[in-house]
Parts: sequence; C-alpha cells; structure tokens
Amino acid sequence: MPDVNRGNRPLSPFMIGQYYRPQLTSVTSILTRITGNALLIGALMVIWWLLAAATSEEYFRTANAVLTSGFGDLVLFGSLWALWYHTLAGIRHLVWDNAQMLELERAEKLGWGVVFGSVILTIVTVIII
Repeated sequence: MPDVNRGNRPLSPFMIGQYYRPQLTSVTSILTRITGNALLIGALMVIWWLLAAATSEEYFRTANAVLTSGFGDLVLFGSLWALWYHTLAGIRHLVWDNAQMLELERAEKLGWGVVFGSVILTIVTVIII
C-alpha cells in the first residue's frame, strides 16, 4: 500500500529540535562512532612518525617537527581523549550487552560517567606523562 502522507512528513535533519530532542544516550553513541573514526588520524600520525624514523634523519626531522608542533600536540591530545572516551563507551556497551543498567536513569548516569571519566582520565594521563 503506497504511503499517501509521504509529502507531509518532515525529513530527518529537520526532526532535531522541533520534533525530537536528542538524548544523552544517543549523543554519546554517535560520539563513540566519531571518536572511533577520529582515532585513525592520531594513529596515522604516529605511524608516519615511526616510518620517518626508519627512513632517514631528514624525513624524521620533518615528521617530528609536525608532531611536536602546536597542531601535532592538539591532534595527539584529542586522540588521547578519543581513546579514553571510546574505551569507556565500549565498556558501557559491554555492560549493556549483559542487560545491566538499561533503565533510563542509570543509563544516563553511565553516559555522564563516560563523558566525565574520559576527560578526567585524559587529564591524569597528560599529567603523568
């Protein structure tokens, strides 16, 4: 049966705000996917640095200058946060896979734990290193 109301419904980008309020669990889930992909950037920079070290001294100086610059520090700091966030979110999903903490209130607490935990662990890691 054809959908006769197809033209009267809002399209999905327009759902946010007027028709749909993003929830913490959905935002943290989307952020988990984003951080997983963003970790590739930091990993590629470290691989480039290691390959440069194995190639030549001049090439290593170039790669090392990029990695130790302000931009490199920012990317590596962001990658460190993404690593902690992605790890904690993965643990959260393991908890959910065991059918634990699925109630809305507890799931939101777990989401905030992932957000604040990743920030705290990133700061602690930077202080230690």
